[in-house]
Amino acid sequence: MSLSNNYCVIMAGGIGSRFWPMSTQKYPKQFQDILGTGRTMIQQTYDRIRKIIPAENIYVITNKEYISLTEEQLPEINPENIVGEPMMKNTAACNIYMAKKIADKNANANIIVLPADHLILKEETFLKKAELAFNLAEKNDYLITLGITPTRPDTGYGYIQFVEKDDSEYFKVKTFTEKPDLEIAQTFLDSGDFLWNAGIFVWSVKSILSAFEGYLPEMSQNFESCEYNSSSEERCIDLIYPKVNKISIDNGILEKAKNVYVIPADLGWSDLGTWTSIYENAEKGENQNSVNTKHIVTYNSKGNLIKLKNENKAVVIDGLENYIIVDTEKALLICPRANDQLIKDYVQDLKTLKKGEKFL
Repeated sequence: MSLSNNYCVIMAGGIGSRFWPMSTQKYPKQFQDILGTGRTMIQQTYDRIRKIIPAENIYVITNKEYISLTEEQLPEINPENIVGEPMMKNTAACNIYMAKKIADKNANANIIVLPADHLILKEETFLKKAELAFNLAEKNDYLITLGITPTRPDTGYGYIQFVEKDDSEYFKVKTFTEKPDLEIAQTFLDSGDFLWNAGIFVWSVKSILSAFEGYLPEMSQNFESCEYNSSSEERCIDLIYPKVNKISIDNGILEKAKNVYVIPADLGWSDLGTWTSIYENAEKGENQNSVNTKHIVTYNSKGNLIKLKNENKAVVIDGLENYIIVDTEKALLICPRANDQLIKDYVQDLKTLKKGEKFL
């Protein structure tokens, strides 16, 4: 298998409103060093995949607004490989766009699609599973996803049910369910034949474009009209995007396709989708508080996540348990960790305030 046939698309277009006030419209979470490792989330995603894919075969698709941020943080990537969407249309549109663009350069290309803001602690395992997926995609008409063994009935993830087969490293997908309610998530967990959908996909351009023709023919038709990798591409895409449906690749293709396979993978994975997931993966000190300043005094306080923009600020906390405290130049958030799913609502409510937009 020629290495040059393998490509990567990093999806980096989200706003990350659940990470307000640290993640803002101007500076979303994928461009921040949320866990304090010295590298931002998108840089870590790039570093990881760069071990098996040459830099010239790595693409980023983001919002037009974040092109210069991406160039700044990933100077190793050819600026032509950093692609800006004119508007947010969920994940089906960006996947067909990138498949078309890459197919125009290499009709035999295989692509791994990675979200820019996921945590993967077991890097070696991830790379092994990615290589297995590339091998399968090269030889078969498969749409492949990596599945994570669920540890709790989480309603924030999609679930993949697979068909059992002895001693195999990959399985045929039986059903695909996006974000079930708690009761259904619990039955999935109890059954033992469900995995979390990590949003990591591998396929050949031939297989994915043929799936778009079969399951999203209108979208497929829309993207026919462009001359990719030419001076007219951007103008053409600007005309297409307002016309296409806002639908996820999961809903649009994977739930319907008959050739979806899953590779179970224990990756030390988290989609870092909430402040609680940040807390769970952060280093904790005394009384299970996770703090990014040395100048702190706590009394009767435990299980708190405390993140300050200015790490030289002194903090005194008394009587708080399981709270999120995030202090930035523009805003201060104090809320129970149990309410972290409500942060999107807080942001919506702030928008209604006079001049509220400037805090977002």
